[in-house]
Amino acid sequence: MGERRGGPGLGAGGEADFTTPAELIGNPARSAMLLALLDGRALPMSMLASEAGVAPSTASAHLSRLVSGGLLRVRGQGRHRYYELASPEVVAALEALARLAPPRPVRSLRAGTRAHALRLARTCYDHVAGHLGVALMRALLEEGAVVGGDGRHDPRVARLDRLSAPGHDLEYRLTDAGWALFSRLGVVVPSGRRRLTAHCVDWTEQRHHLAGAAGSALLTRFEELDWVRRGAKGAPRALGVTESGRLGFAEHFGIDTEALAA
Repeated sequence: MGERRGGPGLGAGGEADFTTPAELIGNPARSAMLLALLDGRALPMSMLASEAGVAPSTASAHLSRLVSGGLLRVRGQGRHRYYELASPEVVAALEALARLAPPRPVRSLRAGTRAHALRLARTCYDHVAGHLGVALMRALLEEGAVVGGDGRHDPRVARLDRLSAPGHDLEYRLTDAGWALFSRLGVVVPSGRRRLTAHCVDWTEQRHHLAGAAGSALLTRFEELDWVRRGAKGAPRALGVTESGRLGFAEHFGIDTEALAA
């Protein structure tokens, strides 16, 4: 019989020490952070603290342990730091554990619903972000209402753009089709020196959402139409989609907001 070979996690005696990664993953706050990163995103500490329902100082301590334990790595962009899973092996291990694990009980309904509400739809300065903001940008691009990019953020080729921040690498433009859409919806873009169309890199999906005067005017109109309401689930920045909004986003943008919330 051939000699058995140990993988990277095996010690000199060929026996893996499961206790270190098990202790790191087994903590509820740390496991919530790891699960939030399982879809391949890199997120800032503030967002991971929200996902875990802990204070930023507590989140910082947990993240330091996950980095030193080899489960996470840190990506720097400018003055900001973003955390992501350290390797494909970590992804595979977490996915395997997720298949074995029972559903996590929600200890705090308020904390759980706030994090979900912020991911679904929220304000970013004065425009729409989250899954809804990204879906809006995708719809505008697909309809030719906005041109100038494909809505994707690739950190490997980004020059000035970074996660969770206003973008600078692309010049999006509102087309005649976009102005026609705004007219049908009754969107009024105030005149002024502000840039008409801009973008931010959304942390929710690491894609772009519409900013600038056009993005602000859209949010204003959505509120006037009662499609969205601020303060959903007790989170000041979260936007709740109303029944009118569910119908309106489907009719005018082809967005299934119920699917976004799933």
